[in-house]
Parts: sequence; C-alpha cells; structure tokens
Amino acid sequence: MSQYSEVSFIGEDDSEYFRRLFDRTFNNLNLRYLLPADEDEVKRSELHHRMIQFVFQGNNYVGPVKEALQFGQHRRVLDLGTGSGLWAINMADEFPRAEVIGIDLAPLQPRSVPPNCTFELCDLESGIPYPDGYFDFIHARSMHTGISDYPQFLREITRVLRPGGLVLLIEPDLIPIVDGRPVARAPAGLGAGDWSTFWETYRSCLTRQEIDITVPERLTDMLSATGAFENIVKRDGNIPVGSWPRDPHLLSVGQLQWLDYDLFLPALRPMFLFHGLTENQVRSLITGAQRDLYHPVAELSAHINIVHASKQLQS
Repeated sequence: MSQYSEVSFIGEDDSEYFRRLFDRTFNNLNLRYLLPADEDEVKRSELHHRMIQFVFQGNNYVGPVKEALQFGQHRRVLDLGTGSGLWAINMADEFPRAEVIGIDLAPLQPRSVPPNCTFELCDLESGIPYPDGYFDFIHARSMHTGISDYPQFLREITRVLRPGGLVLLIEPDLIPIVDGRPVARAPAGLGAGDWSTFWETYRSCLTRQEIDITVPERLTDMLSATGAFENIVKRDGNIPVGSWPRDPHLLSVGQLQWLDYDLFLPALRPMFLFHGLTENQVRSLITGAQRDLYHPVAELSAHINIVHASKQLQS
C-alpha cells in the first residue's frame, strides 16, 4: 500500500522506534517533534481524550459521523496522531463494522485491541500513506504542533477522504486565558504571569521549529481554502483549568485539563533545553508555571477550536 507498510507490524522489541533526549524518551521517526513518547505522555493523551469526551457530552465526536459511517458494507475511519490509541479503540468498539486505523510516530498503543482496529507508524509530514478516497471519516486532534506545513496536511486529508466523507479537526489555542481573556504576554501585575510566560516560551520554540502557531484560530479558513469542503461548522469555547468552575460538568472538564497540564509542563523541559535555554532557566519556567497551576491566583482556561466538514461530492 505504501512505503510505510513495512513498519505496520511491531514485534516484541520496539526499541528502534525510540530515542533518548534530556532524560525523556522520544519517537525516532520525526526528530523535529519534541514532545515525549513515554508512559507519562500516554497518560496525558488519555486524560486529554477523556476531557474531550466530557466536552462532547460523553461522545467521541461531534457532527454527522453516524451518517458518514452507516451506509455501505465497509467503512473506514482514520485517526491521525492517535497517541495512546484510545480514541481509535473507542470508535472501533462503537462501530464494529468499520475498519479503524490509527497513525502515530511511535508504537505507544496497546497490542490487545478490537479486531477492527489497527495501528500504523509513519511520519505524516511525508504524507498520508493511503490511496485517494480511501476513508469515510478522518479525525485529527492536537496535531498542528507537529506539522510544519498544515495546508499540505489538509490537502492530504482531502485526497484520502472519499467524496461525502467527514473530517473532524480539534486544535487547542496556544495562548492561555487568564480571568476570561487571552494573554499572549504577561503584563506587570497580572495574576498567573509565570503561566503566561511559560506559554510564550513554548510558542517561541515552536516558531523556531517552523510551526505555524496561528493554525488553531484559522482552521475554518484553512479548510475552506482547500476548495473541497462544504457544511463547514466551527465550535469553539474556553476549557477551564482546575477546580474553580461551580458547574459540576465544567468542574470535571477543568479537573481533567488540570491533570493534563500537570504532565504537560515537565514534558516541555527537553524542548526548552534543545532550543538553548539553560537548565536554570527551564527550571524557573516550569516551577513558575506549576506555582500558578497548583496555587492559582486567577481563573485559568484554555481555548479550543473544533471544526467538522464534509468533502464535496463533486469538486
């Protein structure tokens, strides 16, 4: 099927797919992607998945997914950047007649999965290794920080999606929300200033890696620019961080997002060191952000962008 098919099966020894950097384990397929590929990152991926499920009222998706998958004898679902594989596994359980494929840079997924679920390894910066019109539903969540050419990524999604098929894109913003307003830089006297400085540093590092940090806010326009989609629907909103919401549902969302960030802050240590910050500078950044997370003096939130659309039957 593709140049990547030879690595679609991983045996007992998967060590060749990993490398060590600054005391954390990373994938070995894309050396520019500087988020770890280890047990803590799997936990974070699962926490993020469960948080999104709360946002989606217990579901794994929004939009006309059932309509996209209910017709025909054999439907195919693609999960890009599958991480722990939990989303793909849940979808395989919900749609047992569909073939669900998850793609990632590292074999972090469990080996025991539903019979209609498989995982593949590949670097998506090199393309999506499937034929034109192969999939009925494509899901990509929190992917833009690992994609240097997001418009090309969308063109590949367009190519492998069948006419009438559905795409669901989910991307959190990289600018934190403090007391209800976005804060790109931490002005003097603002609560959670260390939190804002941490995110400013993260955005700077991604920019050095030629990542377009404005992708989340431009998802709708970028999808429209392909000229291939219709019924484009955007949903966005603020995700609370921590235990400050009074609403029980939002409280659960906030607690899950807090746990996600608790693992995310130290996960960025290797990236910061790789880009030339000293150990003392990195320690100060992380401990300062942890202080604002553990002992908040302001209400922290994150902004998330959710877009789904159908590929036109005729282009």
